Amino acid sequence: MRLTTEERSLLAGECGRAAGKAMQILVALGEIYGAEEMVSVSSVQIAGVSFHNLGEAGLEWLEEMARDGRVRTLTTLNPAGMDLENWRGQGVTEEFAERQLRLVRAYERMGIAPTCTCTPYLVGNLPAPGEHVAWAESSAVAFANSVLGARTNREGGPSALAAALTGRTPKYGLHLAEHRTPTFEAVIDVPLESTADWGALGCVVGRRSQGRVALLRGIPNADLAALKSFGAALVTFGGSPLYYLDGITRAPPDAPDIEASLVITPEDLAAARTSLDDGADHVDLVSLGCPHLSLGELAALADRLEGQQVATETWICTARPTAEAARQAGYAQRIERTGAKLVCDTCFAVAPLNRHGATVATDSAKGCFYGRGHNRLKMHLGSVEQCIAAALSGRWT
Repeated sequence: MRLTTEERSLLAGECGRAAGKAMQILVALGEIYGAEEMVSVSSVQIAGVSFHNLGEAGLEWLEEMARDGRVRTLTTLNPAGMDLENWRGQGVTEEFAERQLRLVRAYERMGIAPTCTCTPYLVGNLPAPGEHVAWAESSAVAFANSVLGARTNREGGPSALAAALTGRTPKYGLHLAEHRTPTFEAVIDVPLESTADWGALGCVVGRRSQGRVALLRGIPNADLAALKSFGAALVTFGGSPLYYLDGITRAPPDAPDIEASLVITPEDLAAARTSLDDGADHVDLVSLGCPHLSLGELAALADRLEGQQVATETWICTARPTAEAARQAGYAQRIERTGAKLVCDTCFAVAPLNRHGATVATDSAKGCFYGRGHNRLKMHLGSVEQCIAAALSGRWT
């Protein structure tokens, strides 16, 4: 790789031990993927924040990097394994909480904002079209590339931290214009009436596109909630973290080399939803906010829940800055009066729930995938309205 004088200085450890290790990671990554040079990044978003996922070895590595590592660009964090302030109410153990807080403090010592959200674009990390960034959270990467028009690969936790400590990332993959051309096309011949429908669509397209950049036609409109849900599911189920919605997102480059074209039908969507639902009739937990909810979504939930009481544990997950804005507007208090919990910094997909076999209702296809993973939960995928009904009754209908 061609390195600038500053990059060689970083690699040699002249700017600190952590920065030197970070540049070693980036050079190795660039050589693996055939990058010819580095590119400066305007922001970084780091995954690998939950102690549930990182474990003791990850914590020790981060604390070592924090001894002299300091970020060189705006950097935000993905969700942690617990609400950093109200973790006792989630049933988190003292032992886990102590390690999780140490982990977040290590990031903070490096100058990283402890946002702990999968929607950094809603709390100030908002790159402009064409800007190069280094983001790790899969749903955020899809949103950055496809909706915002920024350029990022899907980074791993170590490579994202390395980019933060150096302000650089190897120029390969989706940082290059030639890799941002769609090669898979689908006509969507099905109405999309809920975020669960958008998640099921992401599941179908992700499985069938097999990592190719998709161009979707036939969708009349999409709001923020729909785009969050679709992008999260698309990458989770094997799709590229870049897609185009004809007439909605930014126009794609000319696509002369479409490798596959198909029509997605109501039957395809129904099959995807069935595959993500485990069929139990009771509900132990209802969770909305994977990805984290916006202020507008919290306002809508406050209206929908007004004057009612939930019958089962209900998590409404969002970023802490968004929750603070919701509290100022009165939405948070209205939600909490129903018995639902406004949960910050985390979600059920990364928290150590210790409820193996419990049944969770959600509107998130991505949440269904990860809920079945570490926590071995049984899942229901449904619309927000279906999830609210489950919260009020404790049963799935």
